[in-house]
Amino acid sequence: MITGFDLVQEQIRIAGGGGLSVSQQDVKISGHAIECRINAEDAARDFLPSPGRITRWEPPQGPGIRLDSHMSAGAIIPPFYDSMVGKLIVHGSDRADAIARLADAIDNFVVEGVPTTLPLHRAIIAHPDFIENRIHTRWLEQVLLPDYGKKAA
Repeated sequence: MITGFDLVQEQIRIAGGGGLSVSQQDVKISGHAIECRINAEDAARDFLPSPGRITRWEPPQGPGIRLDSHMSAGAIIPPFYDSMVGKLIVHGSDRADAIARLADAIDNFVVEGVPTTLPLHRAIIAHPDFIENRIHTRWLEQVLLPDYGKKAA
């Protein structure tokens, strides 16, 4: 999202025996991107997996929004595999713009039929620590999660 190059496409090209389609000099970084991995899990219930059927699927759309997913209304989330249903990626001119765009994208992302981690992502990006970039690798379990289930109940 910040370079304009599809890294997955480049990986597939290389795996097929081809070379990179760009050189390092071609890569220019612009703006800020944030990714949320949307899982069929209930974060308020200790990330309980949520197998079942998606009854409504309306992903967000618009400039600077990308969703990598194979889901749709009627899709079944099996209990046997990874619970990820999609990767929501947004791009903004800077961190504040990316956070605002992500908040809007999450608010406009409708998934019904199974609980997902969308409410958790809403809580994360609304937290002052996230907004001010004062997070660390243990932040979620030390700061946000201790009260999260209580607030969501």
